[in-house]
Amino acid sequence: MNASSRLTTLTRIGFATRGLLYLVISLLILRTGRTEDPSGAIEYLGRGGGQLLLGIIATGLVAYGIWRLADAALDIERHGTDRKGMAERVGAGVSGAVHLFLAWQAVAVMRGAALSGDGTRESTRTALQLPGGWALVLVGALVLAGLGAVQLVKAAKGSFLRYLEPSMAQRPWVQWSGRAGYAARGLVFLISGYLLVRAGIDEQASEAGGMARALAWLTEPFDLIVGVGLLAFGLFSLVEARYRRLHDVPVDAAIRRATSWS
Repeated sequence: MNASSRLTTLTRIGFATRGLLYLVISLLILRTGRTEDPSGAIEYLGRGGGQLLLGIIATGLVAYGIWRLADAALDIERHGTDRKGMAERVGAGVSGAVHLFLAWQAVAVMRGAALSGDGTRESTRTALQLPGGWALVLVGALVLAGLGAVQLVKAAKGSFLRYLEPSMAQRPWVQWSGRAGYAARGLVFLISGYLLVRAGIDEQASEAGGMARALAWLTEPFDLIVGVGLLAFGLFSLVEARYRRLHDVPVDAAIRRATSWS
């Protein structure tokens, strides 16, 4: 198995890891009312599953992050060069960076570190300390709102199904788990963007927050409804881990070019 095939295989572990994190987030809110984001889910799993599970999570997240960044740079998923395709590639780049950061957090937990605070809130606090920082915060809110809108469009159109093997894409439960999952994620992004707008306008970092803060902002029964949606997204991610059609990243060609220059 060459390097490209190995990365693709590990990327499937990354999809499964993403699914596991969303399952933990959803089950915590549905069973206990506790709200967490992917970082909190990693820490929760680290306490219960130990070093081996964290190692698998970190490996999968690294592979997934590299694959998404490669998609952004090389268009391996063939999004195209029109406005819609470029937006997909930008989203892939953001997703890749986020998942590499989550991998770093998994390694930190393996080394005994405690993940402290809400990353969105801390970033907002840092931005507001800069001249004109409120404007940066509002730009961040627009990005989150845009990501949320993209998720909702995917839920409505079912465009995510084109990446699956046709036999699975035609199954109703797969279609509806994906639709519910993307709709729930879209709503979480929109709420996070709204909270960030409030933080920027009021220049109060405490008003900002990521997924955990967005879920806590929801009142019953809307928090439970979104929790069910995130559970569906976790299940859909597990389907993707097995049945998504993945194009290999040209790792071997890049290695050959690098070695020929040295």
